[in-house]
Amino acid sequence: MTRLWNFSAGPAALPEAVLRQAQEEMLDWHGAGCSVMEMSHRGNEFTAIIEQAEADLRELMGIPEQYKVLFLQGGATQQFAQIPMNLLAGRSADYIVTGSWSKKAFKEAQRVGTVRCAATTESSHFTRLPVAEEIKLDPFAAYLHVCTNETIHGVEIPAERIADTGVPLVADMSSHILSRPVPVEKFGLIYAGAQKNIGPSGLTLVIVHRDLLGMAPLSIPTVMDFAVMAENGSMLNTPPTYAIYIAGLVFKWLKAQGGLAGMAAVNDEKARLLYQTIDNSGGFYTNPVDPDCRSAMNVPFTLANPELDAAFLADAKAAGLLSLKGHKSVGGMRASIYNAVSLAAVQALTDFMNDFAKRNG
Repeated sequence: MTRLWNFSAGPAALPEAVLRQAQEEMLDWHGAGCSVMEMSHRGNEFTAIIEQAEADLRELMGIPEQYKVLFLQGGATQQFAQIPMNLLAGRSADYIVTGSWSKKAFKEAQRVGTVRCAATTESSHFTRLPVAEEIKLDPFAAYLHVCTNETIHGVEIPAERIADTGVPLVADMSSHILSRPVPVEKFGLIYAGAQKNIGPSGLTLVIVHRDLLGMAPLSIPTVMDFAVMAENGSMLNTPPTYAIYIAGLVFKWLKAQGGLAGMAAVNDEKARLLYQTIDNSGGFYTNPVDPDCRSAMNVPFTLANPELDAAFLADAKAAGLLSLKGHKSVGGMRASIYNAVSLAAVQALTDFMNDFAKRNG
């Protein structure tokens, strides 16, 4: 069996070691006589799995005790509605729009209650972050929402630019969570779809400060209430058990790589290599994003001659490089270089890019 280099934006590559362990445990998890996907979510075996997964995640991210960790369903897209349902409490919230996903979050929140756009970079085609004078914040907002890494446009908010605004900060971290250390204590709520850096699709992670629980009106469905889910240990209903199990294996794998500091060092080298290849191509490849906020996880780029796009993708696939086509809304190419994408994979990609440019430039 040959595994190819997978640069998919999500569902994305998983660590091979995790997949092999899951394969070994598929029919019989630790002598339980059944697969994890077959066992009761109320039983002792799965209780041990979810509790260990939470403990390992807390250790990796340094999550303080005053935060609850929820393993939910519905993807980050459900959170676009679930967050304002829980946190607005009859007030208004601010949204900073820096790409497609924060724009969608803002649009969905408008269906739930009163929200306002505190800043947007859409006029710049989402290639930069807003500067200070462009941001108009409401000091009485229920919360401020940001997307700290825009998967489609490749814009990332550096950790050093996360500032205290006096209101709870809510962040969609779907496409770069666990890629480097994060100051969790600066956020009121962090959420992420699992299918990029956590595990398989079907699981959504929510990390929420306990002070933000219990604010939801009685009119919202019980299953959408963060406080109720927290009280029930994420198991008011049957959770995505197998996805949680795989996420737990990923957490253990991350710890074995040196934790998030270790992953950050590798991720920085991968991003440096790929951006260097783009920038040194003499214009054959171009990344449109301001260098101060280029994503280390999602790298969009275009070819100077779009007529070569089809050949690039065909040749890349023949070379064992998968899922490099850019999102339909922006075109071009995109390489997602999440934690499970190795430095060797990025080296193979950049070697191919250099060769393709040499042959077609």
